[in-house]
Amino acid sequence: MIRLFFKKMRGGETCPPRKPFSKIAWSWLGAFVGIYLVSVVSRLSHADLLNSLFLVASFGASAVLIYGAPQAEFSQPRNLVGGHLISAVVGVTIYKFLPLDVTVLGALAVSLALVAMHYTRTLHPPGGATALIAVIGSVEIHNMGYFFVLSPIGTGALIMLIVALVINNLSGNPKRHYPRYWL
Repeated sequence: MIRLFFKKMRGGETCPPRKPFSKIAWSWLGAFVGIYLVSVVSRLSHADLLNSLFLVASFGASAVLIYGAPQAEFSQPRNLVGGHLISAVVGVTIYKFLPLDVTVLGALAVSLALVAMHYTRTLHPPGGATALIAVIGSVEIHNMGYFFVLSPIGTGALIMLIVALVINNLSGNPKRHYPRYWL
């Protein structure tokens, strides 16, 4: 039984080939424009630098998914927007109503956000970071309460979605389109 357990860890498949340059270029363009616009909106909202870095980190992971793998389930609009919003609600709620140590709150926020995303079919891995930011963020983030869900999280997710719709559909490649589905 132990040998079988460790045998599973060997893998067995080969690494897939590198994507063509055109796909890499479109991914770069989408990630650049998306993160740039989220950063600009964050700066215009007068958020402090630390909070802006947190949000760019959370959306940075989203950028990799929606621009680098636009056909993946995790990348679809329902997952992008729903995953971030649900995770933000979970994170804010955990922080507001449970008087526990921040290490426990962080673990609860991420794990419960994961359950909520699974349950709602909105699994988006960067949502885990969003839930964690709601717990470990600055006093400014904590003072926002549920407004954090709408702005910066909802606003940022919508900006990223709009850029994904434009950039991923500019390519002449019929296989590069976005989204696969909405709901």
